[in-house]
Amino acid sequence: MLPRSHKLSSPVDFRRTIKLGKRTGGKYFVTHVRDRQAESPAPVALTEGPRFGLVVSKSVGNAVTRHATSRRLRHAAYALIPTLPTGYDIVLRALPAAAGASTPELQRQLERAVEKLQKRS
Repeated sequence: MLPRSHKLSSPVDFRRTIKLGKRTGGKYFVTHVRDRQAESPAPVALTEGPRFGLVVSKSVGNAVTRHATSRRLRHAAYALIPTLPTGYDIVLRALPAAAGASTPELQRQLERAVEKLQKRS
């Protein structure tokens, strides 16, 4: 389970990450990443690690399927926390194929997506 300090909860943060962040697509989800430190005009001391947000729409499946998919995505995100620098906001928008994916598959795609987006910045 993701600790509260690693969760995106504000709708404003979700919108800002999706609109201003870099995006990459994959088989199971679309990843939006925003570096909060790079966007702030003054240096901000960010003590918390990366924050994750999930978007799992009805296109993924019924409520049970969406919830199970969310749990697997959350687990994949939790495993990635130690490898990421502080100050990143990451939104994962699940695609219908994510419902049938295993946790290791989701974790591999998330690692590749974040590496790809870090190289771009």
